[in-house]
Amino acid sequence: MKKTSHKNERINGEVLRELSRIISMEIKDPRINPMTSVTSVIVTPDLKYCKAFISVLGDEESAQETLAGLNSANGYIRRELARNINLRNTPELTFVMDQSIAYGIEMSKKIDDIMNQ
Repeated sequence: MKKTSHKNERINGEVLRELSRIISMEIKDPRINPMTSVTSVIVTPDLKYCKAFISVLGDEESAQETLAGLNSANGYIRRELARNINLRNTPELTFVMDQSIAYGIEMSKKIDDIMNQ
């Protein structure tokens, strides 16, 4: 598998910062949890597609509502992204729930339980 280039890493970082700002400060959808964060972004090298990994502090229902709110605001988010980042193409956004934090907490609890026994 090809290693990501420095240009692609810079684009990923810039898109991550801008998506975090847009989601936390500009979207007024009540379905979106205020404790929503963008954990990672992967933009394809041709700048056509972007997969944004979202983490939500709360229960599963809140996470699903946040995902629905982000998907409904996809056009607005993409327009703001195009306005604030000068890219040849503005990527199509796909939001994915990032379960790595919850998985890490669960594994940490299991390790603590084993160590206490």
